[in-house]
Amino acid sequence: QAQLVESGGGLVQTGGSLRLSCAASGRTFSNYTRGWFRQAPGKEREFVAAVTRNGSTDYADSVKGRFTISRDNAKNTVYLQMNSLKPEDTAVYYCAAPNDYWAYRLLTTPGLYAYWGQGTRVTVSS
Repeated sequence: QAQLVESGGGLVQTGGSLRLSCAASGRTFSNYTRGWFRQAPGKEREFVAAVTRNGSTDYADSVKGRFTISRDNAKNTVYLQMNSLKPEDTAVYYCAAPNDYWAYRLLTTPGLYAYWGQGTRVTVSS
């Protein structure tokens, strides 16, 4: 059974950095698009970043220039480097992977992702 496990969240001050990791097990997602989403209290889950199997990326406007998504296919892992963090980045961050049909598309819609991790909390203090 496929499983995604996020790690790397925590408490950081404004302007600080964190690196999130998402390791997959149970099946390989090396050829699949991988995405990061986040959900703040009282808000809907929103797109953060995505990367295709060959390295094409997309970012939410709110994180462009500050966040970088990358992947290590050999480790079946995707990363999210977050720099210049702001209090509005505070949320639970989720990684995701699509099903076979959408596997190769650069996806920004949560509903098109089939596999989700349990989330890792990021808190940015002002």
